[in-house]
Amino acid sequence: EIGLLLERWEQSKEGDGQVILLSGEAGIGKSRVTDALRECVVGDVLVQLRYQCSPYHRNSALHPVIEHLERALLFDSGDTSEIKLDKLEALLSERASDVGKVAALFASLLSIPSKKHYPLAEISPERQKDQTLEALVTQVEGLSRRYPVLFIFEDAHWADPTSLELLELMISRVQAVPVLVVITYRSEFSPPWTGFNHLTTLTLNRFTRSLAVALVEKVAGGKPLPDEVLAQIIERTDGVPVFVEELTKTILESGQLTEEIDRYVAPGPLQDMTIPATLHDSLMARLDRLGTVKDVAQTASTIGR
Repeated sequence: EIGLLLERWEQSKEGDGQVILLSGEAGIGKSRVTDALRECVVGDVLVQLRYQCSPYHRNSALHPVIEHLERALLFDSGDTSEIKLDKLEALLSERASDVGKVAALFASLLSIPSKKHYPLAEISPERQKDQTLEALVTQVEGLSRRYPVLFIFEDAHWADPTSLELLELMISRVQAVPVLVVITYRSEFSPPWTGFNHLTTLTLNRFTRSLAVALVEKVAGGKPLPDEVLAQIIERTDGVPVFVEELTKTILESGQLTEEIDRYVAPGPLQDMTIPATLHDSLMARLDRLGTVKDVAQTASTIGR
């Protein structure tokens, strides 16, 4: 998978923009693939743009874009509207030819009062949405005239309708510019973007036994685990990479195996070992060993962070 993404990246850098739709079930490793891609291209001169959808904001228009802009603008909780506008203007001065118009649109998107400095034209909400989407795509095109752009949009199955419109517009416009768009989503999502020659669909499947064994050994630092323990990991994780990794880490961190020079061994019979049956049990077991960090993690999961 990484090889194909890198091939498309090389095409994109030459001005032949590409789009990759990366699908797979939860935990199959979509984010790990995009992370690996980002690591592989770190030596290139490029612009990386990353957008993350949330299950809690499916009806919040352009939520992943707003979150991305707020990070890029380095907004602080103590920033006044004036300070936020200054930061927005500074960013747009590097990217936009019509700073005033774009600033008015983006200020509205970010809920920053701007009538004094950047009054928004009297237009319908639908027209304002169209202009905002156009401005966002134009920003990416502008960046690509300076450096190749890696545009990653994760978990599109949680995207709001307006963000999906943005992706459709982006896909239709990147074919002739140095931009690689990577969109990840779960298998149950049906992407509405079809019929583009510059679009590649890639589906991640569950690991075969040999791949799962290789991942276990990698997590274990190249040292094999006892055959009985390995068999339990393979059976309980069902080929889902993140499950394989987490369960292996849980067992290693539990102290139930003894590390020797070239392998791990079980000091007693397998039935005396406690091996979590599910990913939830595995994660909770790891958190239990982290003490107060468990409380922080549980609170964060409650608020969706």
